[in-house]
Amino acid sequence: MQILILGLALWWISHLFKRIAPSLRARMGVMPGKMAVTVLSLAAIILMVIGYRRAEFTPVYEPMAGMGHLNNLLMLISVFLIGVPHSKGLVKAWMRHPMLTAVIIWAVAHLLVNGDLASLILFGGIGLWAVVSILMINARESWTPPPAGHLRSDLIGVAIAVVIYAVIAAIHIWLGRNPFLGTYG
Repeated sequence: MQILILGLALWWISHLFKRIAPSLRARMGVMPGKMAVTVLSLAAIILMVIGYRRAEFTPVYEPMAGMGHLNNLLMLISVFLIGVPHSKGLVKAWMRHPMLTAVIIWAVAHLLVNGDLASLILFGGIGLWAVVSILMINARESWTPPPAGHLRSDLIGVAIAVVIYAVIAAIHIWLGRNPFLGTYG
């Protein structure tokens, strides 16, 4: 569990560093700063995966029956939202934080089907990081929505999301966690 918590802490630190210590981050320069965040983020992901896989199963709550379908729908929405900032669609014009919103949806989806302590720490911790990030950004930066794009771009984004979701589901199945048969993680 300590490895999982260390990875989660490293994730928070690497991603909030720019907001908490902006002058120090600016002194690092653009590329060295991005490289540091990338290296720390990769280390955080590795630690979180190892920690989660090694964590003892400690039940906290029993997920409600039938949540798998909602989990799968939320995951598809989450995958779509991750790509919105790179599109020229309609959604981009009315959603300020699509990627962070996707992370929150991802976390909620996983908490719907996983009621153990390690899942609460991992998915709850990442979801809470996304909420804190949104609040910090909104408190310090104004937002002007970009011009509305085209529905066609959003439809292409949905098609891409379906393909990526299929790959993610295949990886979960390969790891022994089939999202379609009720074995999650």
